[in-house]
Amino acid sequence: MRLLLIRHGQTPANVHGILDAEVPGPGLTELGQRQADALPAALADRGIERLFVSSMVRTQHTAAPLAASLGLEPVVLPGLREIAAGDTQGKRDATSVQIYISTVHGWSGGDRSTRMPGGESGDEFFARYDDAVRQIEASGVAVAAAVSHGAAIRTWASAAAQNTPDHFGTKRNLENTGIVELEGSSDDGWRLVDWEGEPIGGEQLIDRTAQDPTGERS
Repeated sequence: MRLLLIRHGQTPANVHGILDAEVPGPGLTELGQRQADALPAALADRGIERLFVSSMVRTQHTAAPLAASLGLEPVVLPGLREIAAGDTQGKRDATSVQIYISTVHGWSGGDRSTRMPGGESGDEFFARYDDAVRQIEASGVAVAAAVSHGAAIRTWASAAAQNTPDHFGTKRNLENTGIVELEGSSDDGWRLVDWEGEPIGGEQLIDRTAQDPTGERS
């Protein structure tokens, strides 16, 4: 299977650097909607057969234009949601951002037993994301797209891909509507095909002023 993991379009929290992983969460900014509107033309030749989203509103709004253009009904998989922010939820101060990022990077470094303060552990995150990906595979299609979240995609994809180190995603940016493309399966292993860190619709959709902690490289 070829799996396209698409980060959702920009949200108000992305603009202001706020850690926001609550379900259902906010919708998109005006720029975020334009990023979503660019997906159909940008992905028209990818052969997408099924489309999946998380339980968070921003992924569903991002997927809507692509779903309409492909004539697909997005399937909601809660396991694709963002890494829970726990005690740092709703905060933007440097200490809270550092706690969130360092915890996630610790999982990428191999310490998955560590728990996000007030939130989930690395083991719990990988278990629910792995389960969501297996549900995508169970659809039986050759090409699937899933709209998910910055920290979740970077962390899971880097660990799942056998041709990258687990910390690979900590060194790569993934802006809103950036795409990580993998090929393979959960049983046979995944291979990273491409890491498109900038918005898939082009440079005009980049917000260089956004204080987005889950999209930037470390």
